Amino acid sequence: MKKWLAIVLILALMVTAAPVSSFAQADRPEPSAMEITFDVLVIRPLGISATIVGTGLFIVSLPFALPTGSVGLSARKLVADPFAFTFLRPVGYYE
Repeated sequence: MKKWLAIVLILALMVTAAPVSSFAQADRPEPSAMEITFDVLVIRPLGISATIVGTGLFIVSLPFALPTGSVGLSARKLVADPFAFTFLRPVGYYE
């Protein structure tokens, strides 16, 4: 039963995620070669650095975040957001 539920949930996520991402990209103009080059040579390395530094800061902030219940917020702002900006964003788009 659990296996069947997992398959159904995965299929539902795949079906609903595909149209949303294609609609989101249709409104944006295509980036120029200069924007893509700048993104790959400057912005992405800075994003990798921000992800590494954010991960270190997250580890340092854990003793303070655990008692206040803000671990999720700290993880999202210090690790997940820089990671998504660096690795999940299309090349040349800065949104």
